[in-house]
Amino acid sequence: MKKRLLTGITWLGCLLLSMGSRAQNTDRDNGMLTLKQCIEMAIQNNLQVRQAEYQAQTDKVNYRQARASQLPFISGAVNHGINQGRSIDPFTNTYANQQINFANYNINTSVTLWNGSAIQHTIRQNELAAKASEMDWQQAKDNITINVILAYLQVLSAQEQLSIARNQVEVTKVQVARLETLNASGAIAPAVLYDLKGQLASDQLGVINVKNQLETARINLSQMMNIPYQASLQLEALSSPVTAILYDGTADNIYQAATQQLAIVKAAEYRKQSAQKRYLSAKAQLLPTLSFNGGFGTNYSSVATRQELISTADMPTNQYVDLSGSKLPVFAPQSNYQSHKITYGDQWTNNLNSSLSIGLQIPILNGLRARSNMNQAKIAEKRTSFEAQTVKTQLRQAVDQAYINMNTAFERYQTLARQLEDFTISFKAAEVRFNAGVNTSVEYMIAKNNVDRSNANFIAAKYDYLLRVKVLDFYQGKPLW
Repeated sequence: MKKRLLTGITWLGCLLLSMGSRAQNTDRDNGMLTLKQCIEMAIQNNLQVRQAEYQAQTDKVNYRQARASQLPFISGAVNHGINQGRSIDPFTNTYANQQINFANYNINTSVTLWNGSAIQHTIRQNELAAKASEMDWQQAKDNITINVILAYLQVLSAQEQLSIARNQVEVTKVQVARLETLNASGAIAPAVLYDLKGQLASDQLGVINVKNQLETARINLSQMMNIPYQASLQLEALSSPVTAILYDGTADNIYQAATQQLAIVKAAEYRKQSAQKRYLSAKAQLLPTLSFNGGFGTNYSSVATRQELISTADMPTNQYVDLSGSKLPVFAPQSNYQSHKITYGDQWTNNLNSSLSIGLQIPILNGLRARSNMNQAKIAEKRTSFEAQTVKTQLRQAVDQAYINMNTAFERYQTLARQLEDFTISFKAAEVRFNAGVNTSVEYMIAKNNVDRSNANFIAAKYDYLLRVKVLDFYQGKPLW
C-alpha cells in the first residue's frame, strides 16, 4: 500500500494539471479562482494599468481635438448697453446729447485654407500618439498578466509541494508506528526507532516550511490582484500539463513574431512616427497661412427715427429779385415732415450687414519661436527613433535569454524526471530491505531523503519550465491560459 502511495505522489503534479479542466465548474462553485479570473481581477485593480488607460483616453481626446481644428471657427456676439450724455448715435454715426439705448448683434467665422499642411500633420501626430498610448495600455496589461501567471504558478507549485510533504510525513509515521511495535517487543535496537522519529520531525518541519512558502505565494498573488489576503484562497489547476516534448520554435522565429505582436514594440514605432509628424507640423509654421473670414451682423438704436413727408408749400425766403428797381421776394418750396421712431424689428432688418475677406499671414519674426519648435521636434524625432531601435535590441536579447532559459528548464525537467524515477525504484528496494531487517535505518533514511528531495526538485522544475513556456507564448502573442 505504501509503495503504491509513493508512486502516486511522484506523479501527483501531472494529475492535478490534467484534472483542472474537468473540475472547472465545480471549483468556481466552491470559490476557487481560475488563472483567467486572477488576471482579469489584477488588470481591473492595478494602478499602472489604470494610469495607462487614463493616458490613452486623454490622447484620444487630443486626437479628436486635432481633427476638429479643420472646422471653421464660428463665434457670435450680443451687446446691449446705455449711453448717457454726449455720445455717438450708432444709427446715424453723429453726436447726440441724450440717453441712447443700443444693441449690436454679429456672427463671425474664420477658416484656415492652407498653412503648409500643419493641421494635417498635427492630426496625424496626435493620431499616432493615441495609438502609442493604447499600446502602452496594452503593455501594462501584458506586464501584469505575466506577473500574475508567475505568482499563480508559485502558488500551485507550493500547493503541490505541500501535498507531497504531507504524504512524506504520513509515510514516515507508518514506519515509526511499525518500529514502535517492534521496539516494544525488543525486536530492534531503540536507536533505529529514534532515528526514524528524528526523520519524522524533519519531515514535519518540511511541511511547516512549505506552508510558509505557500502563504507567501498567496500574499504575493493577492498583492498582484490588489485584493486583501485570504488564507483560504484556492486556485484552479492548469488544464495543460507539461509534456515531454521540447517547445516548438526557434529564437529567430519567436523574435520575428514578437516584433509583430508585442505592444511595447508597436508603441515605440507609433511614437517614432508621431515625432516625425510633429517635426513636419513645426516646419510648416515657417510658411504663410491663407485664411478666409466672414461676418454678418445688425444693430439697434433707441434714437433712430425716420421722417414722413406731410405737405409741401411755397414759402417766401430772405432773397429777392430786382426787377426794374422793384424788389420782388423769392418763394421756395418747403416740405413739412413728421418724425417717427423706427421699431426694433425694422432696425433689425434694415441694418443687416455682411463681410467677406481672404487674408494671407506671412511669418517674418516671432522671436525664433517657430524655428525653436522645429529644432525641438527634430530632437524628439531622433530620440524616439533611437528608443524604437533600442526596444527591438532589448527584445532580441530578452528572447534569446528566454529561449536559453526554456531549453535549460526543459533539460532540467527531463533530468529530474529520470532522477525521480530512479530514486523511487531505489527507495522501494530500500523500504523492502528495511522492513525485512536487512538495511539499517541510515540507509533507509538516505533513500527516503533522496526521493523526497528529488520530488521537490521535480515539481519546481516542472513549474519553472511551464513558466518559461508561458514567457515565450507571451512574446508571440499566444493565449496564456
